[in-house]
Amino acid sequence: MTHGAGGYVTLTMAGALRELRTAQKSAKGVSLYSRYVNRPTGRVLAAGAYRVGLTPNQVTLVSAAFSLGAVAALALAGPSWPLAVAVWLGLVVGFAFDSADGQLARLLGRGSPAGEWLDHVVDAAKITAVHSAVLVSFYRFFELPSAGWLLVPLGFQLAAVLLFCGGLLADKLKPKAPPASGAAAAAPAPSRLRAVALLPVDYGVFCLLFLTLGAPRVFLAAYTALFAVYALYLAAFLVKWFRELR
Repeated sequence: MTHGAGGYVTLTMAGALRELRTAQKSAKGVSLYSRYVNRPTGRVLAAGAYRVGLTPNQVTLVSAAFSLGAVAALALAGPSWPLAVAVWLGLVVGFAFDSADGQLARLLGRGSPAGEWLDHVVDAAKITAVHSAVLVSFYRFFELPSAGWLLVPLGFQLAAVLLFCGGLLADKLKPKAPPASGAAAAAPAPSRLRAVALLPVDYGVFCLLFLTLGAPRVFLAAYTALFAVYALYLAAFLVKWFRELR
């Protein structure tokens, strides 16, 4: 820990990491990947961003740059193993920075509606753009059994957008319970079974799908299978959210 200009305390990298460990969001409703891979990676990136003086909004824009760079590569280049690694790396690093911006905001005490809005806008752009890029790649580079397969990215995009927006709106509209006091205030431990069950619809797991891009037939089959899983989860979540809000 050091003292900067004006007497402000500047944390070391290790100090920032310690502070960030105590400023984590609840693990409830979070998959194992996000809990044990993405959030810890985002914590390191947030500490690094703090040390070099980035703001949370700048970290959000870094996330967007990595994600949209990967999307552009997917749309412009033909399937290959180098492209597979590049797309996966761009998406997964973008996802980690997406976790880092919120963690940095909590460390600095700078959370704001504008920052949350920007984060969600980037998330929405990322979700729609990646499936649009898959559609372009299918059309330009894949030997599809029929033109009907071009509907798969459109369907996947719809399912992914509805999961994102539906969950976001359900969380915002759900009545908040009054804060508990005393022993009742301790939150129950998050369910590990639920964390495992959420893996198929975790964005980090979706990113792993692109490591198969070097084998177009494998990618087509895996992408279509994951779309079917998303559709099943979407149906279940829509019923759950509607019942909770009703």
